Amino acid sequence: MFTRARGIARSLLLYHCRPATQRRAARLYGEFLRPGDIGFDVGAHVGGRVRIWRRLGVRVVAVEPQPDCQRVLRWAFRGDPGVTIVPAALGARPGRATMALSTATPTVSTMSAEWIRSVTTDRSFQQVRWDRAVEVKVTTLDDLIAAHGVPAFCKIDVEGFEAEVLAGLSRPVSALSFEYLPSAHDAALTALDIVDRLGASADGYRYNYSPVETMRFASARWLDAADLTGLLDRFRPIGRSGDVYARLPRTPR
Repeated sequence: MFTRARGIARSLLLYHCRPATQRRAARLYGEFLRPGDIGFDVGAHVGGRVRIWRRLGVRVVAVEPQPDCQRVLRWAFRGDPGVTIVPAALGARPGRATMALSTATPTVSTMSAEWIRSVTTDRSFQQVRWDRAVEVKVTTLDDLIAAHGVPAFCKIDVEGFEAEVLAGLSRPVSALSFEYLPSAHDAALTALDIVDRLGASADGYRYNYSPVETMRFASARWLDAADLTGLLDRFRPIGRSGDVYARLPRTPR
């Protein structure tokens, strides 16, 4: 039986023990974040991005609903006043919700039953089991901003719940990212539509895409929403997951 400790250990190896990836991530996030900025890490998991951002001098608000991951974050960043851990999920409105947990692969724990149905058609997910559930507190991006300030960058990695997280935001932020999975293509397009509507009041977002953990942009130029959709359509048949990045025209600084 795969224990919870082994699942967390697997995540720690994946996100903390790849120095080349961490160096590339620091260069990429350095386009959006400067010392003293606030960064929201929504779906902080075991703190891989938190550690990179702290090295950039960023004040990090780490949002994580999984109890096991919360314990890792509290231990890893104990005594660091630049890290605030929020033990909650984000959604369209405050409340409570059920989260499906995967003991062996906690990085794919999710609050979206539809996302689970979508990704189980993907061969890379066929061995994944969501074998536990936990009730979690839910807050919103608007409430997070009210409590901690406006972020220079907001990373959203919540396994298919991205649109619900973005629905809890009523104003554009300078830059953000959200996960893209080819097997959950429609969910990503819903999230993209929300972001694009948010940006309409601030000269519009421009977009790029970084496949898997390359920490490199797939396009040499920043795209509008239609061009980004075309780019994702090209990656979709080959199963290249990754992250969509959005920035307002005035960023990076």
